[in-house]
Amino acid sequence: MRINNNVAAANASRNLAQTSSATNRNIEKLSTGRRINRAGDDASGLVISNQLRAQVSALRQATRNAQDGISVLQTAEGALNEVSTMLNRMRDLAVQASNSGTNGQSSRDAGQAELAALRVEIDRISSTTRFGSVNLLDGTFGTGGTANVASTLDADGSYTIAAGTSVLSLTFGGTMSGLGTVTANLTAGNYTFASMAAEIQSKLRSTLLAGTASQAELASRVTVTGTASGAGSTLSVRVDGVTSGASVTLGGGSNAVTLLSAVAVNVTSAGSRFQVGAGTSAEEQITLVINNTSSAALNIGTIAINTDDVTTNAAIAALDLAITQVSSQRGELGALQNRFESMVANLATTTENLTASESRIRDVDMAAEMVEFTKNQVLSQAGMAMLAQANQIPQGILSLLKG
Repeated sequence: MRINNNVAAANASRNLAQTSSATNRNIEKLSTGRRINRAGDDASGLVISNQLRAQVSALRQATRNAQDGISVLQTAEGALNEVSTMLNRMRDLAVQASNSGTNGQSSRDAGQAELAALRVEIDRISSTTRFGSVNLLDGTFGTGGTANVASTLDADGSYTIAAGTSVLSLTFGGTMSGLGTVTANLTAGNYTFASMAAEIQSKLRSTLLAGTASQAELASRVTVTGTASGAGSTLSVRVDGVTSGASVTLGGGSNAVTLLSAVAVNVTSAGSRFQVGAGTSAEEQITLVINNTSSAALNIGTIAINTDDVTTNAAIAALDLAITQVSSQRGELGALQNRFESMVANLATTTENLTASESRIRDVDMAAEMVEFTKNQVLSQAGMAMLAQANQIPQGILSLLKG
């Protein structure tokens, strides 16, 4: 028997400390409802859980984005419905005016006056229909602008950009107006059509990269393509992510357009973008362009029904085309709205399943943890009792000393 080292007491103390630590972890998990409260609880599980949690959060935002998209489409389609109603009324007036056998000039003039008033209202709807600060029907929703390249078409089919006419100006408008204007100098010289497109793309990208952070973000999204057909050659400058109003101008020091040959530069965008997924792939983004629905864009800005039968018939034909154009746009918006609604339902299902997966990793099984907690409580109480008993063992030595 020994008194300097009580091995039994040390063993009981060590086991009691382990049991107490396990009990504390049980209490922590039961009080938070989380199986993983710190990285040490399950390092790999924490990483996977955080990834799933970020994805779920992004999907919930994507769901709200899709719902906002539905609101945009409903706003635009509601306005187009009124435009359709007015176009139908204008056509009725034109058909009525064409019945010259019963309508005098005063009747036809009255019809023209009503037609003009309806045309003004169509223009008002086109210019004032907005979702927040975004115009929907004035032709700027998801569209770009046009300008011309100042270059000479040579006899051999190549193109010459002369010195002093090589300034390229890219101006962002519409909802991207805060990006301002970037100006690049094209290198004067002789180009094939392909090399001229490459020069424009290169200079635009490098200039954007050297600009503000917002401009630099668009640099890699600039692409230039086109069709070479002599003086009718066309270039298309596409800047993905530009929602509306961008324009490109090539010309002299004042950036004026110089028409030495008609090489058009059409600045377009992929359309106004709706982010409907958690990532950056094309499948998780939907783009939309809404056409201009002003009377001029619908080619009904100058129609008349109070002059003669020829102009009245022309008005009917123009209104038929306008009705078809508006109906086609409404059909596109309706189809996209149905797609958004299906997308919202799918996003909700995906979010639910990913949330369940994250819960299985991170959340505690309360029943199983309670069983573990009860076991550790019993062991803790038994450990305390055994530690007390082990501390009593040296007392037996006193009996020997008393003998």
